[in-house]
Amino acid sequence: MPDFTASPLVDALEENLFSLLEKLAAEVNTEALPLIDLSSGSPDQPTPPEVIDSLQSAIHRRENHGYPSFWGKPQVREAIARFYRRQYDVELDPHSEVAVFQGSHIGIGGIPRALLSPGQYLISTDPCYPIYRSAALQSQAAFYGLPLRAENHFLPDFNDLPREVADKAGLVVLNYPHNPTGALATPALFASALQFARRHQVPILHDFAYAAIGSAASDAPLSLFSQPDAKAWGVETYTFSKTFNMAGWRFGFAVGNASIIRAFKKLHTHSYSTVFGAIQDAAIAALNLPAERIAQLTAVYHQRREWVLRRLAALRWPARDAQGTFFLWLGVPPGYRSQEFARLLLQEANILVAPGTGFWRRGRRIYSHQPDRRGRGAEQRAGPSCPAGAVLVRRREKQKRNPGRRGLPG
Repeated sequence: MPDFTASPLVDALEENLFSLLEKLAAEVNTEALPLIDLSSGSPDQPTPPEVIDSLQSAIHRRENHGYPSFWGKPQVREAIARFYRRQYDVELDPHSEVAVFQGSHIGIGGIPRALLSPGQYLISTDPCYPIYRSAALQSQAAFYGLPLRAENHFLPDFNDLPREVADKAGLVVLNYPHNPTGALATPALFASALQFARRHQVPILHDFAYAAIGSAASDAPLSLFSQPDAKAWGVETYTFSKTFNMAGWRFGFAVGNASIIRAFKKLHTHSYSTVFGAIQDAAIAALNLPAERIAQLTAVYHQRREWVLRRLAALRWPARDAQGTFFLWLGVPPGYRSQEFARLLLQEANILVAPGTGFWRRGRRIYSHQPDRRGRGAEQRAGPSCPAGAVLVRRREKQKRNPGRRGLPG
């Protein structure tokens, strides 16, 4: 069978971090010791029953058996506009300022392609969600990551941008609550981003994937549109995966500046498929859920995050409290690189984590979205504490090793 060569663009793409971790999880020998997978951010809570009931009813409607509109049903776009008015006090035109698609990856990957020109810069953060880097590459643009530092609460400083990068800026991509650090945006951050956008005439894409997951002890996460005139300069993408526990349903949307939405919609008609009508009907049911349901989800993740932080403190492992998302961004024990320590956890204790190098240059993270029983299992396997936050991983003498495991990203 011929072995054909991938295009230069595909050849230049990094292997997707999460597809690699999925392969690693499949290759782990679990006969003697079950795998504890802390690498995936897929919510473990059930989809609300009202949403499931809506889908079951919508499947039988003849209108949903044909091709859906490229733009999405008017009813779902109107429901999105009502949701944003209720949650964020933002007025949206459902026809010109809303786009729907099959999961937020299509939005955060497609909007850069719809806006960037070759040679421009996509400006984001270091670390960041890996798709932003690949979106720049697919747009024939360069990527620049503003460094995030703990002393600055993992918020970027636009004054750190070199002049030659700022002058060639084509798009700013922000993501708060932040993946992977868990930091929350402040009004000052969005104000400085908008100031940069106005000065350089650059649009902003805000990936609001973790909009519903703040801290029970803090205010709700901020929308970019909490700032005056922000809609004139940017768009915000939203996913149902986290807010409504609908990761497998693949539904997301973008809202904001009409010219950006128009450019993305044009690209969408050439590059992507439409959303099954019954899924759109179920999305309307989700958007109409009372706000208290979202608050309950936030409380669940806050309780789990607090439990993990208490156990890390007992291990004398320094950790900052993440204000948002269900991630913790942790330093690794002295003497290790992130991928080496992640490999050690996998080989010695069957615990899979995402090494921080997959998010660019800094750190390692773990998830706190898993139920307490899984967290307790990870704690028991990690073993006793030692100085400087190092974790001694106990060997499992009865565990059968798989010598052919793939390496972790470095």
